Amino acid sequence: MSLLLGALTLGFIFSLVALGVLISFRIFAFPDITADGSSTLGAALAAMLLVHNVNPVLATTAGFAGGFLAGTLTGTLATKFKINGLLAGILVMTSLYSINLHIMGRSNISVLGSSTLSTYAERVGTALTRDNTLNVMGWEITALEASLLIASFLFIVLAGCVMYVFFQTNLGTAMRATGDNNEMVRALGVNDKNMIILGLGLSNGLIALAGAFITQYQGFADVQMGIGMVVWGLASVIIGEALVGTKQLGRSITGAVMGSVLFRLLVAIALRLGLNPNDLKLVTALFVFAALITPGLLKRFKALKLRSSHA
Repeated sequence: MSLLLGALTLGFIFSLVALGVLISFRIFAFPDITADGSSTLGAALAAMLLVHNVNPVLATTAGFAGGFLAGTLTGTLATKFKINGLLAGILVMTSLYSINLHIMGRSNISVLGSSTLSTYAERVGTALTRDNTLNVMGWEITALEASLLIASFLFIVLAGCVMYVFFQTNLGTAMRATGDNNEMVRALGVNDKNMIILGLGLSNGLIALAGAFITQYQGFADVQMGIGMVVWGLASVIIGEALVGTKQLGRSITGAVMGSVLFRLLVAIALRLGLNPNDLKLVTALFVFAALITPGLLKRFKALKLRSSHA
């Protein structure tokens, strides 16, 4: 039960990565791989501030701000300096590795013993239950596990709603239109370059926010923890699209969250069945490969079935 709760909690937290990738890859069609560095940047900033007894909310906000700045830098390199988008992301991601090391002062930093959002959630959960354990359908779970799961679920629901409302505003609509047809947006007097910069800032801000949350959930930040974040986010988005069957904004946001949770559950099940942790990245790549080809295979299957029915 603890494995399931942990997988669900991580799935909700990593949904922020999926939402960030949804903005860059789906709304702007921008091949941004800054995520591998910005997620660690958010974790590093949050951890460094937490060990210096900064309020967890402020530390988490600083993580988001750091990711936002990293994303805007990538967007600036791509739009203002005419650098290929993929290369711009590589440049920023590579630079962030050294920056993250300087922020933490070493390759990893522990926040155990510091006041974090996890400890806040645990206090609330303990106060509400008046006990350290809960009985759920015969399973014993701790107040910490339950409170972290509920807190992560409520936050991702809030984040998804805010994101949906934002992209219905004039600014959000202009950003979506930029991804659909930047020439039309320019003809309407909107600066499409600024829209891309802002969009990448929001994308990496969400991804860095996930890194800040992961640090407080796991109790440490590591300079290598961001490796594979782009793959994780893209897989979640693709799985989500396969689940909801449409690219309409509201459903895409919901699908990205669902895809993240399902993807994390698949990884947890694989580990539960005895998967060697050294093979985790390989299995993750196979999951992504399956997610990429499955929609196409399903369309071919439906087309063949339709032809056979008309034959």
